Amino acid sequence: MRLHVVAGGLDLSDVGIGDSIAIQGACMTVIAMTADSFDVEVSRESLDKTVGLERAGRVNLEKALRLADRLGGHLVSGHVDGLGEVVHFAPVGESHELRIRAPRELGRYLAYKGSVVVNGVSLTVNRVSDEADGCVFSINLIPHTVEVTTLQELKPGSRVNLEIDLIARYVERMLSASGAEQ
Repeated sequence: MRLHVVAGGLDLSDVGIGDSIAIQGACMTVIAMTADSFDVEVSRESLDKTVGLERAGRVNLEKALRLADRLGGHLVSGHVDGLGEVVHFAPVGESHELRIRAPRELGRYLAYKGSVVVNGVSLTVNRVSDEADGCVFSINLIPHTVEVTTLQELKPGSRVNLEIDLIARYVERMLSASGAEQ
């Protein structure tokens, strides 16, 4: 499927054909572009493993980090690891609390004050609770994040794209391969 994305306020002046842009947290390759929009081709695999790409609507966008750029957040790759479900989203004072149920297999990567990506937005985990039907984690969203992302549209039952912490992924691989010859 070919998607045409109007980039809104995202500056595309440094983007070229072949560059990566994450859409709702899923990394896609730019195949055509104008000054304020770009096109990508989305595979059946991506459509089957993500949400938010199957119909027209607002999306979160993030250009790929260049190694010479300043790092102002968490390390993310734009590879969706699984889908979660919103179980709670409500204001708490000036902020919002977002609680998501992640599949059990992703729960081991979620840690207090660790990183998680929800629909392409890198966030910090405030609480983690292992439950019989998965792992529920809580995030505090500041007003700015709610205002400038599609997270404001979430409600209980919404499905979301999840990307686990990049470092946790490598730590698990190193530990699972620790018995292998070096």
